[in-house]
Amino acid sequence: MDAPRPDPASGQYFDPRPAAASAEREVEVILPEGALLRFVTDRATFSPDRLDPGTRVLLAEAPAPAGTTLADVGCGWGALTVALARRAPEATVWAVDVNERARALCRLNADRLGVGDRVRVVAPEEVPDDLAVDTIWSNPPIRIGKAALHDLLATWLGRLRPGGTAELVVHRHLGADSLARWLAGGGRAVTRRATHGGYRVLAVRAGAPA
Repeated sequence: MDAPRPDPASGQYFDPRPAAASAEREVEVILPEGALLRFVTDRATFSPDRLDPGTRVLLAEAPAPAGTTLADVGCGWGALTVALARRAPEATVWAVDVNERARALCRLNADRLGVGDRVRVVAPEEVPDDLAVDTIWSNPPIRIGKAALHDLLATWLGRLRPGGTAELVVHRHLGADSLARWLAGGGRAVTRRATHGGYRVLAVRAGAPA
């Protein structure tokens, strides 16, 4: 199944300031460990009607996050952010998104679900220059275009501490295999951790440029 497409009437999920009228709703998410969580979502955010299949695959396949500084790149309304915070109770999670509506929802959901004290929700320009992270989870915003996506991923992979890993989920129809080749071509170790329903979970460790 392909990734959810944005509703043209609602705006793109990667718009910094969505113009579409708000229409909040709740969606239920069952984490792989069995917890049932309710998230507030809204129009003009990524997959507002349900947990999208790619994120579900990443939640099921990613190992326990290592380290004390974690990041959800393209956090949307916060499913991965909250899962990271729940699975690593001693860690701080940086949740990053260009969409101000998504950031507001991510803050709201982290607070509602009891992890808000360990979550830092920020716009990309608010990320400290010296931030280094141990684990990244991301369902990256493929539809921003290849050049912008590569720039985004290169920036965040450059923030990984030695031994750190990024867990990325991408559908093969949206270029997962070509993305894996690009990542490996940058001197990084890339492993296909899992394949499910056309989605690839790629585990990426930063390395020296080839």
